[in-house]
Amino acid sequence: NVSIMGMGMETSVMINNATVTGPDNVSPTNGVVHVINAVMLPPTVVDIAVNSGIHNTLVDAATAAGLVETLSGPGPFTIFAPTDDAFAALGEAAVAELLEDPTGALSNILLYHGLLGQVLAGDLSDGDTFATVLGPDVTITIDGDGNVFVNDAQIITTNILASNGVVHVIDAVITPPTVVDIAVNSEVHTTLVTAVTEAGLVNTLNGEGPFTVFAPTDDAFAALGEDAVAELLEDPTGALSDILTYHVVPGYALAGDLSDGDTFATVLGPDVTITIGGDGNVMVNDAQVIITDILASNGVVHVIDAVLTPTTVVDEAILFEGTSIFPNPTSDKLYVALTGVEQTSLTVMDTAGRILIEDQVTGSFALDVNDLVTGTYFLRLTKGNLSEVKQFIVK
Repeated sequence: NVSIMGMGMETSVMINNATVTGPDNVSPTNGVVHVINAVMLPPTVVDIAVNSGIHNTLVDAATAAGLVETLSGPGPFTIFAPTDDAFAALGEAAVAELLEDPTGALSNILLYHGLLGQVLAGDLSDGDTFATVLGPDVTITIDGDGNVFVNDAQIITTNILASNGVVHVIDAVITPPTVVDIAVNSEVHTTLVTAVTEAGLVNTLNGEGPFTVFAPTDDAFAALGEDAVAELLEDPTGALSDILTYHVVPGYALAGDLSDGDTFATVLGPDVTITIGGDGNVMVNDAQVIITDILASNGVVHVIDAVLTPTTVVDEAILFEGTSIFPNPTSDKLYVALTGVEQTSLTVMDTAGRILIEDQVTGSFALDVNDLVTGTYFLRLTKGNLSEVKQFIVK
């Protein structure tokens, strides 16, 4: 930036913060030299924001979050810089609330606007995703008119080069996804989103966390059967809530942190168990983890191919070889045929693990299910420390 101070003989010319002390030293062959009294340092990405005139709120936010020193470092960084108007569009109350939590929500939002490394406009293609400094990806979209968007914000000025990276100006503040947002934006988690909404867990899972969520796909829920899913949705704050909170572990459990035999206490309480096969497949209880480490602002999501219930784990040793149950589904009596077993403890549980029937039986027997509503249940047979669990349906 060139500025001229004073008038007449007192005039001085400034280049950035340096005064020109020896102007117009003309070379007859290749140009002109102006002598200055200070070494000029190229601007950092922070300097660009400070000197822009349209990033005052961004500068205030970065200062409050304690990120100025980091962003003045060697980098390189790519910064998607929201304008003052972009912050204003959030509303005064929202901005004030963010500034009240500078090292929490505000810091997360700012770090979501930064990439490690220099990414110029010419490097961007439609559909590109980039991991942010925070962790979760941003997605580049280029429309038919050539307009470039990062998530839902349009890039309105590109390639402002700094000594430690590049700044692209955007017209909206981009907010990092929560674990709920990841499910909402997924094409294979429609049932899970409906279930979380009905159970009143959206606000909880949009909270600070962090949470590790094992997210069953729509196909996983469909495997339970329409009747079972409908029954769960009829009891959203009971059985449904229990099942959903059994899929959530407090804290971060990234794929690289999982070892064969690990157990994690769920939000519901009972543990889930990790098994890693010889082929490297990771199982949580009896569900396979098919996509790992989808990072969110408040945790991580792993996609699984089955719905977990606290009652799906069967003891390692099964005494009841040859046990059969019929008819299944049933509407009246469930006949249980036992081979070579005398007195046995019987427990019937619903899909949330709640005990509905307990009894002692001898040999084969018939179980009256007339008092059970339509749905899926588990029959557990126990003798000593050995047990077997069988699933049955009442229609």
